[in-house]
Amino acid sequence: MVKNLNDKVRYIGCDDLDLDLFESQYIVPEGMAYNSYLILDEKVAIMDTADARKADEWKANLKEALGGRTPDYLVVHHMEPDHSALIEWVLGEFPALTLVASAKAIQMLGQFFENLNVDGRTLAVKEGSELELGSHKLRFIGAPMVHWPEVIVSFDEADGALYSADALGKFGALSKCGFYGRDDDDWACEARRYYFNIVGKYGNPVRTLLDKTAQLPIKTIRPLHGPILEDNLDEYLNLYNTWCRYEVETEGIFIACASIHGGTLEAAEKLVDILRAKGAPKVEVSDLCRSDFAENVEDAFRHSKLVLAASSYDAGVFTPMYEFLHRLQIKGFCNRKVGIIENGSWAPSAGRVMKEMLSTMSNIEIVEPMVTIKSRMKAADIPALEALADAIK
Repeated sequence: MVKNLNDKVRYIGCDDLDLDLFESQYIVPEGMAYNSYLILDEKVAIMDTADARKADEWKANLKEALGGRTPDYLVVHHMEPDHSALIEWVLGEFPALTLVASAKAIQMLGQFFENLNVDGRTLAVKEGSELELGSHKLRFIGAPMVHWPEVIVSFDEADGALYSADALGKFGALSKCGFYGRDDDDWACEARRYYFNIVGKYGNPVRTLLDKTAQLPIKTIRPLHGPILEDNLDEYLNLYNTWCRYEVETEGIFIACASIHGGTLEAAEKLVDILRAKGAPKVEVSDLCRSDFAENVEDAFRHSKLVLAASSYDAGVFTPMYEFLHRLQIKGFCNRKVGIIENGSWAPSAGRVMKEMLSTMSNIEIVEPMVTIKSRMKAADIPALEALADAIK
């Protein structure tokens, strides 16, 4: 797709509607966009490339947008392969072109392209560096660990555009979710799932980047994934500020359940009824065995409180719960109240393992009582569920 963003800037990215799993782990029912841009000024700059899956389409987009001109620069904001796969082709196609990137990104080139010779063809930029293109001038801002160490973003003063790399991106092809954020029915839903699963561990670096860019006269944000953002920028940035600070977005309780034969799920659903009867503002339950793990991670971060309900399994905890908690560990889950329901037929062990895994996370308050179910919920278990509801609602 080639689209004019203004008289000198073109969108040359590609939609991928056939991708089953992004990064071989995240389901993307609405596909994925690999965004790339071209600035046609006195000097011509390509702003990132695309994934190898869309190589032919991206090359065609580039040549159409160039209209016979020769690019002077390839700006690489991020070296992850879904944005950098065509670097070697670009350098071979345009022998006079200079690659512009952070020193760390230039150092990483050999890790992805074994025989690539870039001697005399690179320009290392850092915080405060500028690249004059004519009426357009790129000012570079360091963004290490958002979410790789080599990342740099750029701000174009001419049209107030922030090229934000993977920050402020989302899952979804533009043909599905809309080219601009204003066309997107629910930007936050897939942006949140993307943020907490892709970038979320690195909240502090994201916060640093947001602080650096807060005083810039930003009029549009051009990420490497998802729609271009122009209207209501405060809405998007406020959400990102909430997410990167690990703050609560939605007051409510998320109940994550891993049940083998249904007994644990029955207890979790009873807790939902009790909580709602007691006036809890929002309660959601998810069956970890049959739902998207990335959405479950998103919901845990989104809500103010979490309840874990799991069966015991092999003297530990049922594997879907183990996987869920492992993902929360590596994504930096913190600052939440957590309740626990365990189930075991002869030697309940799930609660112990869940507590151990939670103990590795920062500022987690485990509320009492921990509820223990023996095989199936019975009338005698209801008072303990009532007490747990009172403690966490």
